Amino acid sequence: MRVLVVYESMYGNTRHVAEAIARGAESGATVRVVAASDAHEVNPSEYDLLVVGGPTHIHGMSRESTRRGAVEAAQQPDSGLKVEPDAESEGVREWLAFLESSGGRAAAFDTRLDASPLLTGRASKTIARKLRHLGFSAAAEPESFLVDKETNLEAGEEERAERWGRSLVTSEEGVP
Repeated sequence: MRVLVVYESMYGNTRHVAEAIARGAESGATVRVVAASDAHEVNPSEYDLLVVGGPTHIHGMSRESTRRGAVEAAQQPDSGLKVEPDAESEGVREWLAFLESSGGRAAAFDTRLDASPLLTGRASKTIARKLRHLGFSAAAEPESFLVDKETNLEAGEEERAERWGRSLVTSEEGVP
């Protein structure tokens, strides 16, 4: 089995989750992890499973203005935030808009604040919907990995991401 993990990350958390998902999936697959800003060079149809994730910004997927806001937040005195090198590049939203209709299995994930999804939103739900519209069948329900108010991954989230990645390659029946 071949798995492609495409992610977008502002402060590194979503990248860490993507890498953890890949570690878990490597138990039963060959895995490639690619930032959304570099994903235009990859053909998802060459993979058996596509896993796509990004941070939740203002109840959904990031956009140019929210990515710019994340960078500006990191530039504030005493912010303690460090942005990823490609944080202001095109993200998952733009990459998905670029993709042509395809097929196969896919799963979506996000990182979001550890609070009720009614308050935070979930980028993974929008990612999953866009993947369905592109002809992918769901390999799993959309998944969220949680960060605290200082934007650090909550304890145990990387391990949970590894388990989720492992489950994606051991379950082939998909989700209705």
